Amino acid sequence: MDAGIIVMDKPADFTSFDVVAKLRGILHIKKIGHTGTLDPIATGVLVVCVGRATKLVSKLTAEEKIYEAGVLFGEKYDTGDITGKLIKNDSVVITEDDFRIACQQFVGDIDQIPPMYSAKKVNGKKLYEYAREGIEVEREPERIHIYSIELLGFDFPHAQIRVHCSKGTYIRTLIEDISEAAGTVGTMESLRRTKNGDFSIEDAVTFEQLEAADDPWSLVKPVEV
Repeated sequence: MDAGIIVMDKPADFTSFDVVAKLRGILHIKKIGHTGTLDPIATGVLVVCVGRATKLVSKLTAEEKIYEAGVLFGEKYDTGDITGKLIKNDSVVITEDDFRIACQQFVGDIDQIPPMYSAKKVNGKKLYEYAREGIEVEREPERIHIYSIELLGFDFPHAQIRVHCSKGTYIRTLIEDISEAAGTVGTMESLRRTKNGDFSIEDAVTFEQLEAADDPWSLVKPVEV
C-alpha cells in the first residue's frame, strides 16, 4: 500500500506534529500529513494521510466537527484553557439554567474573534508567536456556525458540553464567551474531538493498538489517489 488514511485517537499532551512524527516511526514512512490541528490539551479524532494520500489533505479538511469540552467557571487564563496563566478570578455562582440559556445565544451564525494563542496568521506571523512576545494584535471577527450546543453535565464550577460546529471554530473562545454571557468567567479544562467530517471516534485507533498490531499497516485504510 502506498496511499492510505488512518484516524488517530490523539492522546493528550501530544501536538498534531508529535502524532505525525510517531506514526513515521511506527509505519516506517516519511510522507505523512494531518488534516486538522488539535491543541496538546485536546484528544480525539485526528485524520492522518499516509504516502501518496497526503495529496488529499486539503480535500479532507472537514467543514463540520463535533467536540466534547469541559468547562471550569470562575477562572480565566491567557490561553483560554487551563494550560495557561491565570489572569482573572470570579466568585459569581451561576446556575445550570443560567448556563443553558447562555449557550443557546451562541447557536447559529456568530462572529468570533480568534484567540491570541492560535496558529492563525496576521501579517505572516502566527498569533501565538505574538502572544509569547507579550504583544496583543488586533484581530478581525470571523463568521462561524454553531449547529448545536448540548449540555452534557453541570456541577458548578464544572460543566460539560457537546458542540457541533463549522470549521474555524475555537472552542476555547466559545466557552469564554458563553461564560461571560452567563454572568461569570470560564475556561476550557478539557477537549475531545469526536467527529471530523465523515470520520468519527468509533473509526479511531490509538498508538497502543498500532504498536500491538502484528502489521500496523492493517489499521491504515487504503484510498485511491
